Amino acid sequence: MTSSLLMPRRRARLRTSGAGAAATGSTAPTRILDRRHPRVVALLRRIEAAAGSDEPGWGETGWRETASGETGSGVALGADDRSAFLRRAHRHIADTVRPVYSVRDDLPVSEVLRRGRGSCSQRLAVLEAVARASGVPTRVRGLLVDGRFWYPRFPRLRRVVPDQVVLAWPEFRVAGPASVGGPATPWLSASELFGSLDELSGRRADGFSNAGAETLFDALSRTAIDWDGTTLCPASGAGCDLSGHVLADLGRFDSRDELFARHGQTLCVTARLLAEPVLGRRGAGGGRAGLAAVAEP
Repeated sequence: MTSSLLMPRRRARLRTSGAGAAATGSTAPTRILDRRHPRVVALLRRIEAAAGSDEPGWGETGWRETASGETGSGVALGADDRSAFLRRAHRHIADTVRPVYSVRDDLPVSEVLRRGRGSCSQRLAVLEAVARASGVPTRVRGLLVDGRFWYPRFPRLRRVVPDQVVLAWPEFRVAGPASVGGPATPWLSASELFGSLDELSGRRADGFSNAGAETLFDALSRTAIDWDGTTLCPASGAGCDLSGHVLADLGRFDSRDELFARHGQTLCVTARLLAEPVLGRRGAGGGRAGLAAVAEP
């Protein structure tokens, strides 16, 4: 089912799980997560201002540039505050960055914001950039997902759907850095921004089906997205256990830039250059026609 014209030829895909060296994450800017760009800083300030209008204590000090050149909050936020901020950031991005199809996983966040639209992967990158700009370290888990996971969206165009998709799934270190010799600081997966997987699966009977207009990014606030099969999912409706679609766990990486540099993107360079002008304007909804079938929602 692989389209040989669209898949990269330069490297073989992994089919075995692998963690590699432990990724410590970072708040540093990268080419994709260009969090010092004025558009990213402006977005962060808008999110903070919106939070300040709803809750006492937010927005009173504003965001500022520290002596080291890092953009961060004027107050030291605890883990609960950081988690609440990330949830607000997610909702703001969901409301203001229109979901479309795209094949440019490497597009800088500032360009996504300029366009005002982005794929699931690109919107997750926006969330990461805002997190780093606010002082929350991020890293990504690399997952190799079976292309058949996207078949429900494009039943008539399965022959051009890539057989494997490299997915960068963010994780956030909402607690402070671990003390010397202390236990490792836990990371919060994007899947658990709005509660534990068990809590999320219990709220709704229907999970994420990858059909219709809802994207993975939007589904985070509604239901459990479980890539490991550890959640007790409701018997009815679409399942929340997506582990059956995972071909390989590529491990953790300090940034999505590092993941894509090591394992590549889903489509070859030529296909990305030809498809992006068309796909970048298509809304991410079920039943879309054309080459959108090869893009990640």
